[in-house]
Amino acid sequence: MVKIGIIGGSGLDDPKLIEDPKDVEVDTPYGKPSSPLKCGKIKGVDVVILARHGRKHTIPPTQVNNRANIHALKETGCTHIIVTTACGSLREKIGRGDFVVLDQFIDFTKKREYTFHDEFKDGEMAHCPMAEPFSKELRTTLIDCCKELELKFHEKGTVITIEGPRFSTKAESHMFRAWGADVINMSIAPECVLANEIGLPYAAVAMSTDYDCWKENEAPVTWEAVLEIFKENVSKVTKLLVATIEKVGDK
Repeated sequence: MVKIGIIGGSGLDDPKLIEDPKDVEVDTPYGKPSSPLKCGKIKGVDVVILARHGRKHTIPPTQVNNRANIHALKETGCTHIIVTTACGSLREKIGRGDFVVLDQFIDFTKKREYTFHDEFKDGEMAHCPMAEPFSKELRTTLIDCCKELELKFHEKGTVITIEGPRFSTKAESHMFRAWGADVINMSIAPECVLANEIGLPYAAVAMSTDYDCWKENEAPVTWEAVLEIFKENVSKVTKLLVATIEKVGDK
């Protein structure tokens, strides 16, 4: 049976969208997840919604307990994970409000717990392959839904995840562009790594809200600007997630 974990998912907790919602408190070997899990159905498909930064956005990026979040979704029977994230664009072609169906990441974080394997047990060498970190099947479904909804989107993109909560310097922003990153955020790593380690197909849709600080004719990013663009586009994100959930549930 399909059960889809959603991390982020602003707008999906609308009572008009989620059927039979209930909050479930979960504890894991790694502590508590960022928020209670909101369990219910969307379009007849079982879903579990988790607020990455807490329901009132009180948890900074570095303090997000990614291991507890991913483990909690696994514990509650999730078979797939789809996440949303705001991001800064490092490319001229990726405009404000555009969606990017991520296909690669660069992990530039420094202080996070990034594996479930704190030790190798019974001689098991738990080196997880990560060449293609995002689920091809889920990405294809997201792409198909973007096309059907006529959203402005990009079929692939490399995200670089930084520690935060500060934004980049201009030197860093230009360096990340030179490294091949298309967008920048503070969330995808090590979240994506942990999902792969625990065996859950994972896909991410990023919404571009700004141009970081590399673009000379644009004001450097501010949190207020990020929120403004995100709020303008939350209904599009919600429609995309609902359509994707329905398609995944039908397969």
